[in-house]
Amino acid sequence: MNVQIFIPCFVDQLYPQTAFNMIKVLEKAGCTVSYNTSQTCCGQPAFNAGFWDDAKSVCSKFIRDFSGDDYIVAPSASCVGFVRNYYGRLFDNSSFHHEIASLNKRIFEFSEFMIRILQVEDVGAELKGKATYHDSCTGLREIKIKSEPRKLLSKVRGLELTEMNDIETCCGFGGTFAVKYEPISIGMGEQKVENALATGAEYLISTDLSCLMHLQGYINNKGYSLKTLHLADVLVSGW
Repeated sequence: MNVQIFIPCFVDQLYPQTAFNMIKVLEKAGCTVSYNTSQTCCGQPAFNAGFWDDAKSVCSKFIRDFSGDDYIVAPSASCVGFVRNYYGRLFDNSSFHHEIASLNKRIFEFSEFMIRILQVEDVGAELKGKATYHDSCTGLREIKIKSEPRKLLSKVRGLELTEMNDIETCCGFGGTFAVKYEPISIGMGEQKVENALATGAEYLISTDLSCLMHLQGYINNKGYSLKTLHLADVLVSGW
């Protein structure tokens, strides 16, 4: 199966190893992975900030960069959710109608693609320790993933997964929300981290590095030993 990968801006700049780890898992699952080096952003930051004309320019490029019939996989529920749920609104009654319809059928978040399309749960990973999982708001509410990452984690040998309290509550990141409403954002991050620690977890795992970046900042500030990991980083452990 031929797969194109989309690597979000912050993953490219701050967490490139997660992108490489996702490729390793996809290749182990039998995919032929390609990366369009001209790709940039999905347009979500500009759209969320209210700059819709600027967002349109970026989104138009995304549509051109990912033309064709291949599946598109990204290590970010946030970016996938934006493409699926807002491109149609942004380009309503435009010449991009058919391209957007095609994109919506072909673009998937990583765990969603592994379970729903490849139907692969066990990739031979091994990571000893206790962990808890954080559902990102976009993953949970916009692209409706909940069981998918948990199925993959349940097959990781040596990993004990325990659910935290208030599991469906936001971590407080929310992109520009964390900048505009910093005290509230920090308070929400504190609640999420404390709930994770209460499980006895050594690892806090998610599909979204934007959430994990926010939570790791709070963890570092407090000097906690809790470690954040993207799902792709977990699934390459122990090979």
